[in-house]
Amino acid sequence: MKAGTSYSGLIKATARWEILRQHVEDGVPLTVLAEEHHIGLRTLQRWHQSFKLQGKPGLEPVAQGKRGRRMPSDFVKLVEGLALAKLPRTTAAIHQQANKVALHQGWAPVSYSTIRSIVGEIDPGMMTLAQQGAAVYRDKYELVWRRRAERPNAVWQADHTELDILVFDTGHRPVRPWLTTIMDDYSRALCGYMIFTGAPSSLNTALALREAIWPKKTADWPMCGIPDVLYVDHGTDFTSHHMAQAARDLHFEITFSAVARP
Repeated sequence: MKAGTSYSGLIKATARWEILRQHVEDGVPLTVLAEEHHIGLRTLQRWHQSFKLQGKPGLEPVAQGKRGRRMPSDFVKLVEGLALAKLPRTTAAIHQQANKVALHQGWAPVSYSTIRSIVGEIDPGMMTLAQQGAAVYRDKYELVWRRRAERPNAVWQADHTELDILVFDTGHRPVRPWLTTIMDDYSRALCGYMIFTGAPSSLNTALALREAIWPKKTADWPMCGIPDVLYVDHGTDFTSHHMAQAARDLHFEITFSAVARP
């Protein structure tokens, strides 16, 4: 192996995908893959970002420049600025424009692969925010869509929905019942639920949460425990003192979605 060449830099795109696929398709945490394959966690995170941005072609190893050669930080910022412009540019267009500026500034020109490497390091969320705006960013990267949890019980989500069925209430009137669910973000499995009539309340939410936390009577439903984070919207039952006290007593954090974005 040549001096200055890392093991991860020699792995071809197909081999990188075979490793990364375990995270993308099977949900294996990157921390586990890093330890198993002896690859740095930040390297795996960079591969994952490149894959989300460019697909499998983004996993192609980038040719390294001459040893010891460093690009000016202003040049890197220039490339990032061109990539984050509201009007999307191709990597080839960024390469051409950046080298024009480099020539004017007296900097050495850089290769296409170097430009691709700089662009590939940009966070996909930042790219979406810069080019498509805050609304698209929220829809794509709001916590409820991201599935960031890398283990069971790291993040739970709670929400209510009014069911499209009719039942008789205590007064023998036909009403639509409500369903409250507690879902584990990692497995997407339901840990607990509550069906009731009347508007959602902190009591019904607490009953669903209690069922989620306690072990179930059947072995076919093994989900239980206490979450690190409970992700909810701004419903009055979720913002109640009852829920806040439960979070303090059980030592979990309540995280709220953006206002007016259930």
